[in-house]
Amino acid sequence: MEVYCKFVGLDVHKATIAAAVAEGAGGVPCYLGEIPNTPEAVAQLVRKLKKDHAPLRFCYEAGPCGFGLYRQLRSLGQECQVVAPSLIPKKPGCRIKNDRRDSLSLADLFRSGHLTAVWVPGEPQEALRDLTRAREDLMRVHKQAKQRLLGFLLRHGKRYPEKSHWTQAHFRWLETIKFDRPVQQIVFQEYVDLVLAMGVRVKALDTQILAAEPWPFPKSEYQMKR
Repeated sequence: MEVYCKFVGLDVHKATIAAAVAEGAGGVPCYLGEIPNTPEAVAQLVRKLKKDHAPLRFCYEAGPCGFGLYRQLRSLGQECQVVAPSLIPKKPGCRIKNDRRDSLSLADLFRSGHLTAVWVPGEPQEALRDLTRAREDLMRVHKQAKQRLLGFLLRHGKRYPEKSHWTQAHFRWLETIKFDRPVQQIVFQEYVDLVLAMGVRVKALDTQILAAEPWPFPKSEYQMKR
């Protein structure tokens, strides 16, 4: 009796995973149901699908749940691909997401070879990506703090006479700003302190990133992007 591979599509969410399987021999994919998104439930699903000893191939969309499921399936000896959501073929009119339909579609498209896998970083690389994402988040907060400070000063008619902001000369000018009302001076100082604090934290993460290993691209490239 010929044994065919099973293509398993997983629609992954924070609390649940909808699973469907498409037999390699063809036919209509079968919906397996919904399981909790826990290591124990995933391991139980693998054991259930392995009962007939058919090789298994799993896939799910890259998303906010990360690569923990991928690593668990690989540790269980199963093949798994994380696929690019933007490159999944979509049928006209199917714009509303449905867990059952999405898992069935993933299994069917995986079997037919119409899915595009993304690169899955190793755990050290992913840790470094988390570090660079944290820097990007702080950079956004830093930028917003600067905008709030400049907006506050503009509302009160205080304009820096030179062109370049956030230079040493600009910060010296900020030290000269005084408001008649104490509450406004408090607000101004809070904005200034936040700008300075965010600048210090961004620089601290810069140092951590440049000292981190492994580094996936030349450090000079990162320095050029700063």
